[in-house]
Amino acid sequence: MSEPNERRLLTPEEYEQAQVSPEFVELKKRFRAFAFPMTVAFLSWYLLFVLLSTYAHEFMSTKVFGNINVGLIFGLLQFVSTFVITHLYVAHANKKTDPIAEEMRDRLEQHEYAGRRADGTPDDGAGAARV
Repeated sequence: MSEPNERRLLTPEEYEQAQVSPEFVELKKRFRAFAFPMTVAFLSWYLLFVLLSTYAHEFMSTKVFGNINVGLIFGLLQFVSTFVITHLYVAHANKKTDPIAEEMRDRLEQHEYAGRRADGTPDDGAGAARV
């Protein structure tokens, strides 16, 4: 049995430095630029489906072909839209956020955030003591 790799645990200060880093700020910006609009779009689409099902019964029961009606098609499109959004998110993450997250993880594992101030400059220890 091999011995586990010796790894130094990250300090809270290292996590704080990573959190205020320009890379993390950009990562949050890119994630939110996708997540918030997509969430609003999906919830609006779902609310439309619920409202039409509740208040537009005649429209939703309109036969399209055979026993298939508009309500059934809209209901199935809810599943389709979920899969489409998932696919779009994976593509967005692979292209826009994962490279930044991987770089930050590598920097954290190398302890590159240790001994830095909030602005990212090296902390030489000459600053005011923390209370």
